Amino acid sequence: MAKHKEEKTNVMRILEQKKIPYTAHAYKETESPLGDREYGLHIAQTLGQNVERVYKTLVARGASKQLYVFCIPVAESLDLKKAARAVGEKSIELIAVKELLGLTGYVRGGCSPVGMKKQYPTVFHNAVERCETVFVSAGKIGAQIEVAPQALIGLLGADIADIISE
Repeated sequence: MAKHKEEKTNVMRILEQKKIPYTAHAYKETESPLGDREYGLHIAQTLGQNVERVYKTLVARGASKQLYVFCIPVAESLDLKKAARAVGEKSIELIAVKELLGLTGYVRGGCSPVGMKKQYPTVFHNAVERCETVFVSAGKIGAQIEVAPQALIGLLGADIADIISE
């Protein structure tokens, strides 16, 4: 009987190349389309993890046309004003889903802060500092990686700020 071999993603290869330890987790894709929040909650529940440790990756464009990446817990919503302040922009808005693949190389539901086509300035919500490990997309739907947030933040040169809605 053939043993199922886990398919490595670019995210996993980058972490291995940088010698950053991680644990890969697979989850079964949901059949019905869910909104971003519900999808994130589904992933956390499927993995049996607290929603505060599972992060979603959002991409936004500032008034200057610069792109930014924001990573927040899946149950939370990005506060656009706080996010704009965190990156020194007058305002920001989330990019359209149809732009995501072309700008990042990732599809909705499989967007990771690691390994985008270009490294954009990245900000994690400050709750990340309270986590021993966090989960982010491994770069494809159905795969997450668990990694120490300090290692992830160091790899990405990311900032930490309060960027979620109250």
